[in-house]
Amino acid sequence: MSDFTFLDARGLDTAEAYRLVIGCVVPRPIAWITTVDGKGCVNAAPFSSYNYVATSPPMLAVNIASREGAIKDTARNIRETGEFVVNVATEHTMEAMHACGENYPPGISEIDALGIDLLPSRLVRPPRIASTPVQMECRLDQVVVLGRGVNTLFIGEVVAFHLSSDVYDGKRVDSARMRPLARLGGPFYAGLGEIYHRPMLQRPPGGEGWLPITEASKK
Repeated sequence: MSDFTFLDARGLDTAEAYRLVIGCVVPRPIAWITTVDGKGCVNAAPFSSYNYVATSPPMLAVNIASREGAIKDTARNIRETGEFVVNVATEHTMEAMHACGENYPPGISEIDALGIDLLPSRLVRPPRIASTPVQMECRLDQVVVLGRGVNTLFIGEVVAFHLSSDVYDGKRVDSARMRPLARLGGPFYAGLGEIYHRPMLQRPPGGEGWLPITEASKK
């Protein structure tokens, strides 16, 4: 039996807690978020404290922490405009996405600095990143300040999906073909790796991938 180190989380400072959480909660999907400020400057930044939180209607949530007490451009733009686009980061887009994580000064567009191609959105002002196979236009639904105020959760309703024919067949998104990128602790990323198949034992909306328990037990 393995030995365990006990750490009382109630006494951890922000840096210690961050280091532990990003090492333990892995792999994490990456939201490469585009926003627009009041002057029309397009901002692009990656966030891995992110996931879907509802399906009716579809909703996404992203946690954006302040940096040394200052609000990040993405958080400011979402608050001011109520709109953002989540572009799914992939192995193909890793270098450009990673470069967008640099701390650019306010008013400097990562899009312009890195020469990233964009596509117009349909229902929101922020544009989409052309090289990504999945883009989700979102409108802000809720803002929830968490814990000691360092972290803020932005919950947005997905009002439009843009799905490349390379990964979408009209009904399903092929995750393997999409080759999504995941975040690990520290300076590490990961791809999907080996994929395991098991029948779903509880019926999801639409019944996708589900088998009754008597049939699933035979597999």
